[in-house]
Amino acid sequence: MPFMKTDPQKKALFKPRRVPDDPRKRAKYMAIIDAALEAFSEYGYHDCPVAKIARKANVADGTIYLYFANKEEVLISVFQEKINRLITDIENLTKTCSNAWEKIEVLIRYHMTALGNDRVLANFFQIQLRQSSSNIRLGIATPLKKFYGLIEGYVREGQREGVIEKTVNANIARKFIFGSIDEVISCWVLSRRQYDVKERIDDIIYILRRALVSETGNR
Repeated sequence: MPFMKTDPQKKALFKPRRVPDDPRKRAKYMAIIDAALEAFSEYGYHDCPVAKIARKANVADGTIYLYFANKEEVLISVFQEKINRLITDIENLTKTCSNAWEKIEVLIRYHMTALGNDRVLANFFQIQLRQSSSNIRLGIATPLKKFYGLIEGYVREGQREGVIEKTVNANIARKFIFGSIDEVISCWVLSRRQYDVKERIDDIIYILRRALVSETGNR
């Protein structure tokens, strides 16, 4: 997933539509989301007309426009749905953790496992979003910042607990954690060699632990 900065003067460019509350409309909306994820990953954003999304969702082309203004909005909505699901799952899984470092480990394992088990989703996160316009980057900024905030929040929590070194800059630590995950998954997606990226999880956690966990936290 790309790290991005947004221009405050461009905030009016993207206004997300309200997600349907009606169960049947919500089901069709999610069918389009899942079809778009598959289509964008298969064809690439720029080479994927709305008709291909509609075909995979088994709906008429015009149905797409009942839920989305254009293809750009479809892409943004796919990201929002998938990253918000990821955040919700991580928040639920970390409720039973005894300290913040355990939460960071859960986040790393869950994130890498989710993408490692779903190459379509990994391709979308790691490749398609990096080829997008400034308006798309603006549209995905809010949920992405929430994910960044989740990581940085765990770092700060760990510093208060004495588990993570207090001298560490929490913002840099967040970039270090996310950057490690992002780079390893990107290399896997782009590699011609077949291997299981989940086998890299323990290595990432080991290196991050050595860098961030305090001596008292290691005991």
